[in-house]
Amino acid sequence: MLALLQRVNYARIVVEGECIADMQKGILAFIAFERGDTPDKAKKMFDKILKYRIFSDDAGKMNLNVNEAGGNVMLVSQFTLAANTCSGNRPSFDPAMPPAEAKIMYDDFITYARSVKPDVESGEFAADMKISLENDGPVTFTLKM
Repeated sequence: MLALLQRVNYARIVVEGECIADMQKGILAFIAFERGDTPDKAKKMFDKILKYRIFSDDAGKMNLNVNEAGGNVMLVSQFTLAANTCSGNRPSFDPAMPPAEAKIMYDDFITYARSVKPDVESGEFAADMKISLENDGPVTFTLKM
């Protein structure tokens, strides 16, 4: 399981001209499920996202997590993160979880996330999403479970 975290000042998702998610300061997390990932691993990933200290404290050090910083979380399914890019000029998506399984994992991931942090925003699985954001820093990290 992979997560690409971006610390943002704002993020917004539009699908077919309609805004489906909008947040201010927080973490925009692009999520990829790989073959063999489990619901338990997904829960641990979300817990890590919440605890990851990427916001500055009063001394300017990255010492605060998203909750301590008063931010929110937006989750977006992005299977392309699981691509194998080691050879050739075209990515292979063999490592990615098959779409039917990944949709179940994503839906369960969102349900768990909202049980822990009710105001979590999310994208729409397999939709053509237009995502606008302002990266704060820029600060971007990749997490792997």
